[in-house]
Amino acid sequence: MSRIGRMPVPVPDGVTVELSPGHIRVKGPKGELERTLPKEIDIRQEDSVLVCSRPVESRRVRALHGLVRALVNNMVVGVTQGFTRILLLQGVGYRANVENRMLNIAAGFSHPVAVPLPEGIEVNVEQIGTNPPVARLTITGVDKEQVGQLAADVRSIRPVEPYKLKGFRYSDEIVRKKAGKSAAGAGK
Repeated sequence: MSRIGRMPVPVPDGVTVELSPGHIRVKGPKGELERTLPKEIDIRQEDSVLVCSRPVESRRVRALHGLVRALVNNMVVGVTQGFTRILLLQGVGYRANVENRMLNIAAGFSHPVAVPLPEGIEVNVEQIGTNPPVARLTITGVDKEQVGQLAADVRSIRPVEPYKLKGFRYSDEIVRKKAGKSAAGAGK
């Protein structure tokens, strides 16, 4: 049996869950999420926990069991605490700002890049360093999937390069700086 799938999902106070076959809606203090789920997995509410179970044993249902439990848990956590991803933008002349639900990025291209912000996602940009210039982008929202996808899309605009460490990187990402060409010929 799936170790993740059989773990119950705690439902804190202030969160309401509406269940119907193949559909779940979760409302909490930070917002509301709804999702269509596979009908092969049964979800029931017992007291203040949600329990996912599989009525039949097949390869497909076993694969979906842990996935459905993780999706439901992410919905409950999202409407109570929310999710955050932090990106760092480093580089001389690299800037980012939010204006009219658009994230405008100047990252060394001949034109600024505009990224539309999905509904329910907030981005906060602040300057945290001057030498080298570093900007911190904090992406927050209730939907873990949307927050992670927006962070990945923004990072793909200008991923960090290992020589001068210019570009976007996650705040918890470790990038080892490489030596340039001058280091190879220094021993001659």
